[in-house]
Amino acid sequence: MRPLDGITVVTLEHAIAAPLCTRQLADLGARVIKIERPGTGDFARAYDTRVKGLASHFVWTNRSKESLTLDVKDADAQSILHQLIGKADVLVQNLAPGAAARLGLSFEALRETHPRLIVCNISGYGPDGPYRDKKAYDLLIQSEGGFLSTTGTPEEMAKAGCSIADIAAGMYAYSSILAALIQRGKTGEGAKIEVSMLEAMAEWMSYPLYYAYDGAPPPPRAGAAHATIYPYGPFPAGDGKTIMLGLQNEREWAVFCDKVLEDSALAADPRFSSNAARNANRQALREIIIEKLATMNVEAVAGRLDAAGIANARVNDMQDLWDHPQLHARNRWRDVATAAGPIPALLPPADSSAFEARMAAVPALGEHTDAILTELGWNKDTITELRQKKAI
Repeated sequence: MRPLDGITVVTLEHAIAAPLCTRQLADLGARVIKIERPGTGDFARAYDTRVKGLASHFVWTNRSKESLTLDVKDADAQSILHQLIGKADVLVQNLAPGAAARLGLSFEALRETHPRLIVCNISGYGPDGPYRDKKAYDLLIQSEGGFLSTTGTPEEMAKAGCSIADIAAGMYAYSSILAALIQRGKTGEGAKIEVSMLEAMAEWMSYPLYYAYDGAPPPPRAGAAHATIYPYGPFPAGDGKTIMLGLQNEREWAVFCDKVLEDSALAADPRFSSNAARNANRQALREIIIEKLATMNVEAVAGRLDAAGIANARVNDMQDLWDHPQLHARNRWRDVATAAGPIPALLPPADSSAFEARMAAVPALGEHTDAILTELGWNKDTITELRQKKAI
């Protein structure tokens, strides 16, 4: 038995934030019915064709769901949607601002007839305030939320390499829905959840926010290195490969000088005798470290760091991650079905002794439409008529 077995989620979703939220609910056993536009579906289906002709974002965030196509502006389709909501525990939506309310899907409109329903709205900036109606995409929120000001080099900012603002919002929506289900178990009442991408991003930016508290200078952009701790970042080895190392305290610094750099006196050098001093004299220290590491290949450097108990990591590319020995040793990969054939997928990172996450198929567009409508009592002839007028 999985924790959310018996829970039904209806979702009007696209892109990343809401689909990531609901996929994780499906991982825990929830039945997730994804409402998609007839003919085109979630526009993330067309982002790319990198996974056997399917989109990389879509296969990541949509496994274990059922796809139902509905033109939600059609009266019959609206009737179907409201039938589904009547059987649902959770409604999730990340439509354009105001669109759900215009469809009669606001928490306030549904609360009287569906008092146990949990409604989760994901938006860029929230349901009110001066930015309410602004379009919000991941990179725009990375920018608006201050993230870009902290990443990149001193000369040029850089975005995150994945959809970090969408992921942040999706994770808060997911955890908030779980909390609402627990609360409903105590009170019997549903809840309205509002998740703003900006507010999720701002929460994740709290360290640099506090670092720049009361007008203090913000953390500098430091490329792949830590902005305020040194040495903590990438260094080249003698074979041209890169090692990422991280020192957190003075004890580790002394061990690093003695066991890795083989220069114990360096630990007491006034230029490097504290993190503040090392941070102020980065370039001089970097040259010393690079000169020593240039005598070894990356495997030798990693071996010496490991022997000294100094944290380190390889700088892996995507193929290295596919092949990562730790993920394979821990049996973290499973095959999931798609319309294009099976693909590998990672188990969710939270491992429970009580159950294994559901790893079911990524749905084709409208794959479950007929089955869901039949379940709701619509007959075959009516379903054919709905399809002919493009309501489904």
